[in-house]
Amino acid sequence: MRTHLLPAGDRGLLVEVDDLDTVLALADRLRAASLAGVQDIVPASRTVLVRTAPGRDLSRLGGEILDLARDLPVGAGTGAPAAILDVLVRYDGPDLDEVAAATGLTRAEVVAAHTGQPWRAAFAGFAPGFCYLTGGDPRLDVPRRHESRTSVPAGSVALAGGFSAVYPRESPGGWQLIGTTDAVLWDVDRQPPALISAGAWVRFVDVAASDASENADSQHVAVGAGSNR
Repeated sequence: MRTHLLPAGDRGLLVEVDDLDTVLALADRLRAASLAGVQDIVPASRTVLVRTAPGRDLSRLGGEILDLARDLPVGAGTGAPAAILDVLVRYDGPDLDEVAAATGLTRAEVVAAHTGQPWRAAFAGFAPGFCYLTGGDPRLDVPRRHESRTSVPAGSVALAGGFSAVYPRESPGGWQLIGTTDAVLWDVDRQPPALISAGAWVRFVDVAASDASENADSQHVAVGAGSNR
């Protein structure tokens, strides 16, 4: 496994690795290690940014990171979730039929695949509150639209390239839209503002088939479809 360290200013290190699975595994291990002086761990598709308090010895920190990066288990970061955020979805998206045709599934089978297993929040980007979710049913790996929309409504639930996501605000976008949720993905008056942060687990729930709020327990928080307005 390749692990390459790069300086990121005077208060950070950028760790380059081979793939997203390694990013998830390394980010999990760094969070669990609670390294002294580390203030933030920011994963991306092939990197993990480690930000520190002023004065932290970055050379020593780099050695600690490299030690933690050794022997990362394959598939780490995709194990059993400790807690799951349930996001209630109406599967009424304009691209649902197109996704069904592209995958060879029926509309109902697309919904079943999307709701059938938890997704892992791998990294955030594009817009505040937009989080790239991975680890879903591999049959839902569909390309972006050939032509992006100039406006995608807030709360749109989407697929693209093996990821799923929820648009936190109205914006342009080229992902395949399969549903909508009332969950508020970004709220500056909430702490933290992002509903979904990197490392979290998310399960999509079809509101037409199940009332997730009745099934919520201490480890399952349901949001959306009017519950988070």
